Amino acid sequence: MARWTVFPEGEEPPKAAAALAEQVEKDGGRALALYREPVGQHWQIFYLLPSALVEATPYQRDLSPTHVKRLQECVKKIDRFVDPIVAMSPRPGLYWTPNGNHRRTVLEKLKAKMVPAILVPEPEVAYQILALNTEKAHNLKEKSLEVIRMYRGLVKEEPSSGEEDYTFQFEAPHFVTLGLLYEQNKRFSGGAFAPILRRVDKFLKGHFPKTLAEREERAAMVAEADEALVKVVTKIKKRGINHPYVKNFVLARTTPLTRQRKTLPSFEQTFKRLTANIEEFDVAKVRYEDVQRAGIFAAPAAG
Repeated sequence: MARWTVFPEGEEPPKAAAALAEQVEKDGGRALALYREPVGQHWQIFYLLPSALVEATPYQRDLSPTHVKRLQECVKKIDRFVDPIVAMSPRPGLYWTPNGNHRRTVLEKLKAKMVPAILVPEPEVAYQILALNTEKAHNLKEKSLEVIRMYRGLVKEEPSSGEEDYTFQFEAPHFVTLGLLYEQNKRFSGGAFAPILRRVDKFLKGHFPKTLAEREERAAMVAEADEALVKVVTKIKKRGINHPYVKNFVLARTTPLTRQRKTLPSFEQTFKRLTANIEEFDVAKVRYEDVQRAGIFAAPAAG
């Protein structure tokens, strides 16, 4: 029978937590303590687990080689590992980390056989990535790709749920739409379209299988506008106007959304009008100094 420390002393851990601790032992790990965390008083397990059994969740961002290298150098310098990862177990023999994949990778590179971790019994923690993962700030592409990966997982695992059930995990609806676009093109100019999307993209009603189809339709509308935008920007650059703010400049002058509007048009209306405005945009009137002046007040678009 596995033995471990329990805190608060005298309390009986719930059966699910105790069973998970037993599972850890059977998987070749060592459960060190079952305890209530100090905020919500949820039961968690502090444990050591064989490195080979720990993976990143399928839903999170890609590793940053630069961050892994920097973290590895730090761990080697102090010659100790002091920051446990967070993990959950989708099934015996497999442990996912929604918060700690860079640290897990460092231990793997250093050939560590065991990973110190905090094991959370509730499997839904795998979808808390954006809230939990704070070891390296997310950029727009990383956030969007994480959200769409979570989304696709939920289509299979929670088909009777919907976007409105996961607003906290997704953080903002436009991350779903942008995630679909970044899947198709990692260099998509999400930063240029984000200001428009933030205003008209909303969480959709209905179950995930239905809303995914609607999201794909929305992504196609944005892609159509981007295709028109690329053609216009190419024409502008041929005139010798090469400035990192050109895309934003064109979008700022073709957007159907104005600050004066009290009622916003629908997503479909917005992007159909936007595409038409871009296609009608007169590149002959663009001057470098106008783009430069506008760029002073905003960061350049990515991609």
